[in-house]
Amino acid sequence: MYKTIKDLDLDNKKVIIRCDFNVPIQDGKIVDDNRIVQSLQTINYAISKNAKVILMSHLGRIKTEEDLKKNSLEVVAKRLQELLDTKVIFVRQTRGKELEDCIHALQPKEVLLMENTRFEDLNGKKESSNDEGLGKYWASLGDVFVNDAFGTIHREHASNVGISAHLESAIGFLIEKELEELGKLNHPKREFVVLLGGSKVSDKIGVIKNLVTKADKILIGGGMSYTFLKAKGYEIGQSLLDEENISFCKDVLSQYEEKIYLPVDTVVTDNIDEKNIVKNVSIDQIDSDLMGVDIGSKTIEAYSNLVKQAGTVLWNGPLGVYEVDAFAKGTKALLKAVSESSAVSILGGGDIVAAATEFGYKDKVTHASTGGGATLTYLEGVALPGLKNIAEKE
Repeated sequence: MYKTIKDLDLDNKKVIIRCDFNVPIQDGKIVDDNRIVQSLQTINYAISKNAKVILMSHLGRIKTEEDLKKNSLEVVAKRLQELLDTKVIFVRQTRGKELEDCIHALQPKEVLLMENTRFEDLNGKKESSNDEGLGKYWASLGDVFVNDAFGTIHREHASNVGISAHLESAIGFLIEKELEELGKLNHPKREFVVLLGGSKVSDKIGVIKNLVTKADKILIGGGMSYTFLKAKGYEIGQSLLDEENISFCKDVLSQYEEKIYLPVDTVVTDNIDEKNIVKNVSIDQIDSDLMGVDIGSKTIEAYSNLVKQAGTVLWNGPLGVYEVDAFAKGTKALLKAVSESSAVSILGGGDIVAAATEFGYKDKVTHASTGGGATLTYLEGVALPGLKNIAEKE
């Protein structure tokens, strides 16, 4: 296990904590503060250890001057102050004299949040490209570094890898928990059942390659299922097709046919928005002018039974267009089945956690990952760049 914040001396130290405050914002208001809430344990621990706390995070993507206006962390600072019940000093800079002076003036137990790290992307993508000078500068502002942003741990940025190259570093409680929970998949209770949804096969190639040798069963739904069905020779009408990866699907099906489960029926429509036609059909009866938008009732029953027999369930990607109530039945039903199962259940970040939150199942599973791309990278079995400068415990 990697060194954690508990392994660092924080007393009277300037402690830089990289958080993930990349929260959804609409009309200037935070829609979901879960990522801020998830960071509180690490921040409060640093405060309790008499640290001078310096917080960093990105928010959205910064490509234009207009992005600077809509992606300021000021709204996050206000919500964080409410949640911590202590003053949060917000500095509208990512570098410069004002930031340096505010940090120099910090007293133990005080908290400072600097502006969106990706403001440095506007001219030269210095944050996202892990600019060496920027990482070194940010490191000069602190004494020790704690990476607690699991959502960016698969990226090599100046605010994680760049800083950790120059300071004694550790992980926070959130990353520690993520690694512990996802680590259960290395020695899963059998049967190990994987649910894979989402739109494109291309997004899941690495995950499929890594998990198909480890899982007992892989149940496929969502938009990606129609590419697999096409690979088996079915006509899929106007359903989503990842044409470039049909051959990959054919290869996986030929090698692991006994492990791969595909829908036997599907919900189809003529138009996602207007929904003049909505019906449940067998997968060999998809009309040429219709598109599949959810797994069908027989598939729901079959997949639910397999989940109930599982010892471990990993789920990444929704099984239909869950944002539209008429096409959310499959995702809802399987979330219910997973929540009622005695299996170790892990939701692999991104849209499936958003769906579980919306439908009230997020707190009824063993673990709902805060990462999207980070979780996928972990599931692919490749190294996470954000950890490379953090030492293992002795």
